Amino acid sequence: MKHLLNTLYVTTQGAYLAREGETVLVRVEEQTRLRLPIHTLAGIVCFGRVGASPQLMGFCGERGVSVSFLSENGRFLARVQGPVSGNVLLRRRQYRLADDPEASAEIARSVVTAKTINARTVIRRALRDHPESDGSAPLDAAGRTLTRVLEDLRVPAPLDEIRGKEGESARIYFGVFDHLITSSKDDFFFKERNRRPPLDNVNALLSFLYTLLAHDVASALEGVGLDPAVGFLHRDRPGRPSLALDLMEELRPVLVDRLVLSLVNRRQVKAKGFIKTESGAVTMDDETRKEVLVAYQKRKQEDTDHAFLNEKVALGLLPHVQALLLARFIRGDLDGYPPWIWK
Repeated sequence: MKHLLNTLYVTTQGAYLAREGETVLVRVEEQTRLRLPIHTLAGIVCFGRVGASPQLMGFCGERGVSVSFLSENGRFLARVQGPVSGNVLLRRRQYRLADDPEASAEIARSVVTAKTINARTVIRRALRDHPESDGSAPLDAAGRTLTRVLEDLRVPAPLDEIRGKEGESARIYFGVFDHLITSSKDDFFFKERNRRPPLDNVNALLSFLYTLLAHDVASALEGVGLDPAVGFLHRDRPGRPSLALDLMEELRPVLVDRLVLSLVNRRQVKAKGFIKTESGAVTMDDETRKEVLVAYQKRKQEDTDHAFLNEKVALGLLPHVQALLLARFIRGDLDGYPPWIWK
């Protein structure tokens, strides 16, 4: 199993990445600020005005370390990677399944079922931790409604119906998300999910962390030889990592949503760290962004139970575990894709 290696996040504007032997250097104003051996890295993510030498990018490609470039606010721009691992037969099988409506619907049903269960668990844990809160009644009602959605998902259905259930589940969950926020309600509130651009502090946190998770999942899929662009729930669209979006659905409630709630409810992030632009978009300042990145890395180091494997797994390894299980299913080694369900 892949070791839980670190992702290097470079947020300092004007930084430049270079190679020195087996080491990655981060330079700012011609001074070396950081040295990291290449074998300690799983990926590099650069935000904003961050450059990299061709030698460094080629070095990372040879060692299987992807280099991603995002805007300063976290919007994906480009990705540099080396030769794709895995065999052509696996990808050919992936493409055939993606073209088969019934096969796509079955994989999508597994993903949406896990997403809905994990979202319901987030709600139930909030009710357990704050049983007397003002939001307990709507949260309880949402949990019950999600249970009814899960009953519908027990039965195989066409892909469009599965997508409809996914949308219904998301509306129910995000419809009560504001009740999960218990601190600093004047500055951190949630009315609806908005992404392009995020229009409030909570959506800014969600969008930023979803981008990081999508990067991790895409890297995991490439690591087992699957094509991140060809999905089953999310259909093909130029520039969209559809399979990565599929796989992260079951992971989002725990790896991102719970982290956002912890950052806000424990007052680890402050309102002054968020900036509203003239267009209405909300962005984070550099200090807040670094705080969130550190919290995300720490979150990935926490252990969780994996029911299918019957062992504990670090949260940061879940994308790699699920990518491997999906590849095994596509090869025919498993009868179905076993999604990760949080308990």
